[in-house]
Amino acid sequence: MVITHEEVLIRLLIITVLTMLIGMEREYRNKPAGLRTNVMVGIGSTLMTIASIKALELFPESKTVDPTRIAAQIITGIGFIGAGAILRTESKSGVVGLTTAATLWVVSGLGIAVGMGMYYEAVLATGFVFLTFFVISRFVYTIRKWATANPPKELLEERLPHSGTREH
Repeated sequence: MVITHEEVLIRLLIITVLTMLIGMEREYRNKPAGLRTNVMVGIGSTLMTIASIKALELFPESKTVDPTRIAAQIITGIGFIGAGAILRTESKSGVVGLTTAATLWVVSGLGIAVGMGMYYEAVLATGFVFLTFFVISRFVYTIRKWATANPPKELLEERLPHSGTREH
């Protein structure tokens, strides 16, 4: 498949719009990876995917050119960047930045999909990202509020002072 200049422009425009939407939501919520970061990850992933496909055009006689290898490296690289966004908190409850890291990972996946010309899949996935941010987030808030009022038995046991005896 030959990717024309017009097709490259279309792919880069589509990923810019999709990742801008996601980035604006992250910016609105004042998250570390906002508008520019999400757009850059999306554009970069799309460009690298397009370049890997075009490598087939440049080296048609080569048996070693595999465009999916670049996609695998994009995922690995974004995993590394995402790991830097995850921070351990002082409280016992854990970490922050997991959603930021996961968002960057999804945005890179959108970039790969758009770079491969899978527009429907990318738009659909973006819709599911927004479903997660706006609908599922409210559900999570409700669950956490209820759990605070009705903590699981294990949490109550952790909070009780130890009597000095061990259960076996």
